[in-house]
Amino acid sequence: MIIAVDFDGTIVEHKYPAIGKELLFAFETIKLLQKNQHQIILWTYRVGKELDEAVEFCRMRGVEFYAVNKSYPEEQFDSSISRKIHADMFIDDRNIGGMLGWGEIYQIICPDESGSRPAQRKRR
Repeated sequence: MIIAVDFDGTIVEHKYPAIGKELLFAFETIKLLQKNQHQIILWTYRVGKELDEAVEFCRMRGVEFYAVNKSYPEEQFDSSISRKIHADMFIDDRNIGGMLGWGEIYQIICPDESGSRPAQRKRR
């Protein structure tokens, strides 16, 4: 499955343009999803220096994305195409109902997986 994940408010607390504190279990869950063969796209409002900082922040925590702000790594952006990307699922704090905890997100995506799962977390 291709999963697009927002950065600010989803992987880290909202502090844009700075980088906020990591959300509990965000990186552990993303790594588990990647281990389960899901392709994770970073899909964020950030561009330029702020985007580079977010990508490096994630890389330093062991997460490399399949693509960043595009549907696949080789996609060439130009102003004649939409920034909307192709994904099977989007994880974003701006969902109706707000951001679920990362443990709950993992259990929704991988309900039949056994082994280590991030702990449940209440909605905020």
